[in-house]
Amino acid sequence: MVSNDDGYNAEGVQALAAALRDIAQVTVVAPEVNHSGASNSLTLNRPLSVRRTPSGDYYLNGTPSDCVHVALTGLLDYRPDLVVSGINNGANLGEDTLYSGTVAAATEGFLFGIPSIAFSLTEKNWPELEAATKIAVQIVQHQLANPFPAPVLLSVNIPPLPEHHWSSLRVTRLGRRHPSQPVIKSTNPAGEPIYWIGMVGEVADFAEDTDFGATSQGLISMTPLQLDLTHYKQLNQARSWVELSNA
Repeated sequence: MVSNDDGYNAEGVQALAAALRDIAQVTVVAPEVNHSGASNSLTLNRPLSVRRTPSGDYYLNGTPSDCVHVALTGLLDYRPDLVVSGINNGANLGEDTLYSGTVAAATEGFLFGIPSIAFSLTEKNWPELEAATKIAVQIVQHQLANPFPAPVLLSVNIPPLPEHHWSSLRVTRLGRRHPSQPVIKSTNPAGEPIYWIGMVGEVADFAEDTDFGATSQGLISMTPLQLDLTHYKQLNQARSWVELSNA
């Protein structure tokens, strides 16, 4: 199953789905419009509509997570071997993964126990999309032929180069940014204050073993992600903090 966050007619998902159809049975279930930054949100305040394109792709008037959730809980009459999301219009590095709709679509598949991969091109407007698509297909083929022992959630970021080789693939950890830039204040036609979210912060951790470090060298970054947010090192600190109330 293929999804994304840029919308069902975006160049990235169309190229990826077309290439994957050469090696597998593919069903596209993607948002009707762009949902970049939607993260893992589900639409709970209204029903969702599912429509089909002339080529048979499905699209929903909802978020990337909606698309995968609906597909896996009632729309599809089979269980996919793999959920693939992308190819995203821009990078998903460091903390971007928390906000990314592209990663969220893959995450939803992973929550259902299905191996899932999110692909992102690190520059906007899909430069060198053909090369990015080729390496994405190779990664998918490798997962299908040599699956991880347990379901896996991978975030793959691909620099815009005319050609990629398997040897340029690096397994990385997430890097880190400084806090985002301040909001941009303005007014609407009625003179009321409005705010635009500011630009992302500068990169704070771009060591060679990070996704930022790898992609800055023209390498493909592949980061395995987990969803357990427990801060294990602070568990004992939290217990001690609670016990202070009894002192």
